[in-house]
Amino acid sequence: MEPVRVPTLPGASFRLPPQLEGLRRLAYNMWWSWNPRARALFSRIDGLAWSRYRNPIEVLSQPIAWSELLDDPAFMAECSQVLAEFDRYTTGGKEHWFNREYGSAMKGPIAYFCAEYGFHESVGIYSGGLGVLAGDHIKTASDMALPFVGVGLLYKHGYFRQTIDADGHQEHAYPDYDLTRLPILRVVGPDGDPLTIQLELPERMLAAAVWSVQVGRVPVLLLDTDIPDNDESDRPITHILYVRGREMRLHQELVLGAGGVRAIKALGIEPVVWHLNEGHSAFLLVERTRALVEKGVALDEALDRIRSNSVFTIHTPVSAGNERFDADLVRRVAGPLYDGDGRKGTGGVPIERVLEMARGVDGDGHQFDMTALSLRLSNAANAVSKLHSVTANNTWQGLGGKQIIAVTNGVHIPTWVGQPIGELFERYLGTQLDSLDARNVTERFWERTDQIPDVELWSAHQRQKLELMIFARNRLRHQFARHGEAPSVLEELESVLDVGALTIGFARRFATYKRARLIFSDMDRISQLLRNKDRPVQIIFAGKAHPADRPGQGVIQEIFARSRSPQLRGRVFILEDYDMRVARFLVEGVDVWLNNPRRPLEASGTSGMKAACNGVVNLSVLDGWWDEGWVGDNGWAIGGRETNPDEGAQDYADAQDLYRLLEQEVVPLYYGRDEDDTPTGWTAEMRRSIASTIWRFSTMRMLHEYTERMYLPAAGVEVRRPASRRTHAEPG
Repeated sequence: MEPVRVPTLPGASFRLPPQLEGLRRLAYNMWWSWNPRARALFSRIDGLAWSRYRNPIEVLSQPIAWSELLDDPAFMAECSQVLAEFDRYTTGGKEHWFNREYGSAMKGPIAYFCAEYGFHESVGIYSGGLGVLAGDHIKTASDMALPFVGVGLLYKHGYFRQTIDADGHQEHAYPDYDLTRLPILRVVGPDGDPLTIQLELPERMLAAAVWSVQVGRVPVLLLDTDIPDNDESDRPITHILYVRGREMRLHQELVLGAGGVRAIKALGIEPVVWHLNEGHSAFLLVERTRALVEKGVALDEALDRIRSNSVFTIHTPVSAGNERFDADLVRRVAGPLYDGDGRKGTGGVPIERVLEMARGVDGDGHQFDMTALSLRLSNAANAVSKLHSVTANNTWQGLGGKQIIAVTNGVHIPTWVGQPIGELFERYLGTQLDSLDARNVTERFWERTDQIPDVELWSAHQRQKLELMIFARNRLRHQFARHGEAPSVLEELESVLDVGALTIGFARRFATYKRARLIFSDMDRISQLLRNKDRPVQIIFAGKAHPADRPGQGVIQEIFARSRSPQLRGRVFILEDYDMRVARFLVEGVDVWLNNPRRPLEASGTSGMKAACNGVVNLSVLDGWWDEGWVGDNGWAIGGRETNPDEGAQDYADAQDLYRLLEQEVVPLYYGRDEDDTPTGWTAEMRRSIASTIWRFSTMRMLHEYTERMYLPAAGVEVRRPASRRTHAEPG
């Protein structure tokens, strides 16, 4: 099936030599974000601009000495090859598994709705795990040539940029993005004019402009209310991701769900499957029902039709991640959109019927539960790990008359594997990272990790580790200079973060249930471990707490204070403004990935997968993905699978086991060296870490499962030969 095409206006007005005009197409396609040769090409054009912005639109907007580049045969040859590779990618796809097996049977695309997308740090419309997972999902749909179109919101101020002051307090600043300097384009409607959709709200019409970010073969539509058509009070609706105000959040989710459906329809796109990635977009179900009723379809039949081809993914068991609104607020704000015509007897979806379908498992009629609505109006629903499936089914108790199946998350390997390690994969595994397919499962390519020599694996890891240390020192120097630290303190940073020391990484959202401070439960014990002169250990933290999460911000303050204390100074560091760039350095460069949430509150987690694919070894509680990812010899499990209702006792037990593992197993294994100073025991652990994750916890495997278990059944297409039948087999 052909990919979805979305017409757009031209982008920024920078001028290019005719011979290099292809760079414009490349710059406006996020394919460059996971292709190292493309990124290197833009860096070669203007290294300073690339280092500052990491955005090809900004690079090409600079004054550039094009004549010098045109006279450089090496640059021109590289540019020609990269553009040829890009064109082969965007125009190909017929050879991929989906098109071979189902391309002719699929009668339309899959529409994928999510509140945030993490494609690259230069497009700041994501906050963390959900957005990054959605970005990886879209990239992999492109790699697999799935017929896909994404829908989201264009946040002009994105998510906050984090700084940490000299007392450890998190401070928030929201950027003001210039949309003309981002790799996004204004969508054009069938009439040739810029596309704007409208929604009926109380006593007014709300307009939303439609933009598109092209991600390989997949367009993602982004809605924007900050346009002159709207009242000044409505323009900020799409300004900030996860805004605190409940009424503003409800408006955002109406724009995402209902507005997204109208944008797709306005472009003449006819999806055969609608995928809700978490409940934020649940109003798409009501909007699609309203459209059918408006055409004369009876309400119950319309609901059945909508249910038949909608699929839903739950991402968290934590209550804050499952949106609920006051029912009276929904009546007032959403009523005009759905109930108006119904009251007149001319069709529509009565708002009281909508409220009834959105009643949670607690039966509280005063609450509008987006997850409950999504479960009742979907054909299939999935959790994001096997353990999360158990938790979700217990939580939602068969709501909607269906079991919540498990489709464990994965990561987009080309985005998250460092270049030195990636080159080893291509050399020894005999496969391209952006073209993993069902055939690779039969070949069991991960078993060939044994062919990577210890010395080469360790050397590649050390290169990635050195890059992390250089980056982290620079980041820390800027942080401490802003705090007013003395030149002598800044000079100390040149000698901290030893490449030879065992380095632990801990990076994620600082919610209290993730227990970031667990490792500091016994200060004397952790101090002795970190300060051992013969076998030193260092820890790098990074992460944000939501602006409304005061306890989470308190965790950041405590860790910062620990990092500056006499006991731990020079051994514990916290990097501010965690984003996708910081994440890449960390998952590529640390030795151990630490994760110790309170089981079973971590639905999946993907940062540990990203680390493992780079040969970083996981040290984690058996929660989320690690409950099924740990096979006994590819990392370490903290504690067991039993949980103690006494949280204090559980924390104490987990802390004691964490210390035991570090002291008796992790540190000794890392510092055990052979005659050429290669830690062969450790590299064996690295190799098993890679082998057990590179397919099994990739988004390529994940998308095979989504396609066979959810998309094809919802589209009414029979699954012939399941390509993912071995995806959860134990590696080796």
